[in-house]
Amino acid sequence: MRDAFGAAVDAFLRHGALERGLAPKTTLAYGADLARFADYLEREGVASPRALAREHVSGFLASLAAQGLGARSRARMLVSVRRFAQYLVTTGRCARDASEGVSAPKLPRQLPRTLRPDETAALIEAAAPDGALGLRDRAMLEVLYGSGLRVSELVSLPLSALDRRAGVLRVLGKGRKERMVPASEPALDALEIYLREGRPVLLARARRKSDAAFVTARGSAMTRQNFFARLRALALRAGIAPERVSPHVLRHAFATDLLEGGADLRAVQSMLGHADLATTQIYTHVTRGRMRELVETHHPRGAGRARPPLGSRV
Repeated sequence: MRDAFGAAVDAFLRHGALERGLAPKTTLAYGADLARFADYLEREGVASPRALAREHVSGFLASLAAQGLGARSRARMLVSVRRFAQYLVTTGRCARDASEGVSAPKLPRQLPRTLRPDETAALIEAAAPDGALGLRDRAMLEVLYGSGLRVSELVSLPLSALDRRAGVLRVLGKGRKERMVPASEPALDALEIYLREGRPVLLARARRKSDAAFVTARGSAMTRQNFFARLRALALRAGIAPERVSPHVLRHAFATDLLEGGADLRAVQSMLGHADLATTQIYTHVTRGRMRELVETHHPRGAGRARPPLGSRV
């Protein structure tokens, strides 16, 4: 990596971490992508950020495609390069945004996996509240499905996140952006019972106290890996294939079921913490798919209709 680009990339990463509050993993990903971009620019003889132009960005993407890199990976790298190019302009290191006008690779639309409402109910019921761990698991499932949190937001919820009187959770999402998310009555009830009867039992085994709402059997803060394992075990108990279940699938179920119930798309976007409405709109495709399935299965002219025996036709 040339010194001029190296210094600019380092400044960009520090700015992202300190001023924009980017997560360490995001900062590392940007750094890896931009290191690859800088290597390409060095091969092309681009000596400084000021010489960066649109053909360099489009050429970089073409070189990645030639190396067999998938569209999704190329699109992610373009995001890194685009943010960097915009940073160069705002800091006066480059006169024009070199990424402007460069189209992102077209991605195949992937509909999110989800569960039917009866399957979600069975999964929650599988977390029998017959002990401290059961109370915790039931509360976590109710909150995850009842508020649509990301799993990272769920396991990092502090005790102070719950406002029982207002019936909301104060959630710290991506980019350390705070949002208020309504919680369903079953979620609030399960959470209240767990905090009163389950959490103190688990904390009794802790070496030091934690302010995390959800804790492990040893009293330490819950982790994503631990919860994922618990979720798979509960799926087996509920008679659902474990590979169909994940924390993100329950977040999808929350959004899909809300939209099918007539919720406003903008409201769902706000609750999910999506910066872009287009991210939320993919759930409208899921709901249309479900409606088509209902018609095909239950309508007299659907593909799965029950056909009367030949002898009974008139």
